[in-house]
Amino acid sequence: MRVRRYFAFVDLCGFTRFTDAHGDEEAVAVLTRFRSAVRVLASDHGVRVAKWLGDGAMFVSTEPWPLLAAIVELERRANGDGVTLPIRGGLAGGEVILFEGDDYIGGPVNLAARLCNLAEPTEVLATAELGRFIPDGAESRPAGTRTVAGFVQPIEVVALTASEPITDTHQAIAG
Repeated sequence: MRVRRYFAFVDLCGFTRFTDAHGDEEAVAVLTRFRSAVRVLASDHGVRVAKWLGDGAMFVSTEPWPLLAAIVELERRANGDGVTLPIRGGLAGGEVILFEGDDYIGGPVNLAARLCNLAEPTEVLATAELGRFIPDGAESRPAGTRTVAGFVQPIEVVALTASEPITDTHQAIAG
């Protein structure tokens, strides 16, 4: 079944090196704080954590605004929540196949994951289309056209940041 969904991937930068330098117990402590922050923000903004990916997570939403709000807020406040490693993220949306009731197959899923991989520490990259749905308290700035592995055409990308707490996703305006 084809559905329109919006996806985000987030990742802790430097987790393997951190684990090697500080040991498994401290790595688990950081990962526990990260996952707690993810759960709280996903719940606060009404988006679903689709799956955990070791030191990362995949989110899915039926609307773009709450997903953008959750991800930029996660990146903005992660260090304050005791997540000592920087977070990076990637977002994309569009038509996908809902597979076996709880998984998604299609370009937007792959693109969100690839944008996360391209992002620098503390950077959240999104397709330019999604950049139109920026919530109050956040900003979207052009980040150029990127060649993305697995995609034939270059992708127009924006970088998302939040300068203040993002609390009301219903105030978001499509520009």
